[in-house]
Amino acid sequence: MTFRESAVRVLGVDPGLTRCGLGVVDGAPGRPLTMTGAGVLCTPADADLGHRLLLIECGIERWLDEYQPEAVAVERVSSRYNVRTVMGTAQASAVAILCAARRGLPVTWHTSSEVKTAVTGGGGAGKARVGATVTRLLRLDAPPEPADAADALALAICHIWRAPALNRLQQAHVAARPAPAPARLRKGTIR
Repeated sequence: MTFRESAVRVLGVDPGLTRCGLGVVDGAPGRPLTMTGAGVLCTPADADLGHRLLLIECGIERWLDEYQPEAVAVERVSSRYNVRTVMGTAQASAVAILCAARRGLPVTWHTSSEVKTAVTGGGGAGKARVGATVTRLLRLDAPPEPADAADALALAICHIWRAPALNRLQQAHVAARPAPAPARLRKGTIR
């Protein structure tokens, strides 16, 4: 294992049914970060749910084709919003996860407070502070607009900075787990 991790390209997804933020960042812990792309997929609020999800899928697929990320970071759905908002966010999240899974890309979920803490140092940071910090970290001239794009970039940054530690923790957990007992089949249980 080297002291410095190798650079990775991450697609951050700030899921939403009306506005789904997407951001692609290249970088590694301890190295400068580079924004490769940022934008928002929008769907018409009056369209059929299936059509809206299809629009999100097609948009994410285009981004995956164009940017070829090595990992996808998705904001974990929070229950602090109303049920309707949570449902739309969860549905858009599922589409992003499905698109990544089709390509064999690893997906990691980060809560909003994890992202804000990683990027700004405070889990209660507002959208303006997240946008300003993302602008500074990526050396941009202005904050990405709309805020959903900045949030997606923050997700990608959080993943780049946290993934190596999370991977090491997961490996340690797997190594410490006792070996499973051999499975026993009882007669007549298989049909």
